[in-house]
Amino acid sequence: MASTPAKDKKPAESRIDQDMIRDLASLLNDTGLTEIEWSEGNLKIRVAKTVQAVQASVALPAMAAAGAVAAPAVAAAADDAASHPGAVKSPMVGTAYLAPDPTAAPFVSVGSNVSAGQTLMIVEAMKTMNPITAPKGGRVARILIENQQPVEFGQVLLVLE
Repeated sequence: MASTPAKDKKPAESRIDQDMIRDLASLLNDTGLTEIEWSEGNLKIRVAKTVQAVQASVALPAMAAAGAVAAPAVAAAADDAASHPGAVKSPMVGTAYLAPDPTAAPFVSVGSNVSAGQTLMIVEAMKTMNPITAPKGGRVARILIENQQPVEFGQVLLVLE
């Protein structure tokens, strides 16, 4: 009976579980995440996908071209919000919801006065609804996202003053 050389045998914990990798990749697609990591004991699996930005070129009518100047202003506003001391950032990647359900009123709106710990919105990640609460009391100065918008980790969601 022929035997396999000892160097070809791998310990059980170092074998790659291809089904687990496929499940994690499927989970990435189902949730819209770009990266997921799983570990058990000494085994660690990280699955990530790259997202390529698509640039489109569209000819605008002369009147609509004036509105195109607003895009850099929106980017500048987001940059300003990130450095604001009242910036409330997303603690995770997910989908933001401004109301507890589709027929309910939003948790807050611009101009609302909030107290520390009050729910401002919900970020859903992996089928779990995570309340985003006010880190301090204040007035909602700006809401920088739309309802049901995908958000990234660290993205500014709103600004409190």
